[in-house]
Amino acid sequence: MAISEKLKKDLLDFLKKHRSPELLVAYFFYIERQLKLSPVACLQNKKVYKSADEAIKKLESAGFVWRETEIKIGYGPPTVNAETKRIYICPFTGKVFADNTHPNPQDAIYDWVAKCPQNTERVGGVPAKRFFVSDDPDVIKTYIQPRKEPISKIVFSSALTGKLYNSKETIIEEFRRSFLKPMSLLEVQNQNRFEIEDSFLQFIQDQLAENKIAAFVEALAEDETFAPYVTKWVESDES
Repeated sequence: MAISEKLKKDLLDFLKKHRSPELLVAYFFYIERQLKLSPVACLQNKKVYKSADEAIKKLESAGFVWRETEIKIGYGPPTVNAETKRIYICPFTGKVFADNTHPNPQDAIYDWVAKCPQNTERVGGVPAKRFFVSDDPDVIKTYIQPRKEPISKIVFSSALTGKLYNSKETIIEEFRRSFLKPMSLLEVQNQNRFEIEDSFLQFIQDQLAENKIAAFVEALAEDETFAPYVTKWVESDES
């Protein structure tokens, strides 16, 4: 088993920070760095995965991350239509109120021009309540717009929160930030709150094979810097 000098240095720093570190503690640190593992726990289904990408891949296939949804985008009825007989028009914005689509069009236009940001005219220090009125059918026709039919759009919803997003990639990133908790391999092995996902559990068991652990100890034994730790581990095993 070849261990790089960089990894040896990181491992030695790690061992120095722990009082009487056990062999498996050192071995798990080595495995995590050597194989570039980044385990995560999914807070919703209480499972630990080998990596965030692995978690998302498996949870996506189970429909746990996002769902495709069709929504209707509707439009309200036109403000002015063929039955309109009188309209009230804001001269500052073109906003219009009709006698047959608004219950109180005259009151509405008064309120509108009084609060209209574009209305800079003042009478006695207050906004001028000036507006136009028309009963002319030809004028009214110019304000009639054809009604738009509702359209359908495919969006994506979070399987956990129900929130809508324009793309599934946005949901995945939100899921990664909010529902996946990074863990060290040692934390994975020592915790009892989460179930370890089957393929990751098998992976850990494979790494715990006696011959692999023995090869790790033998590789460290060749470096005298690790002699105090190797000696203790061997003596502990023999006892």
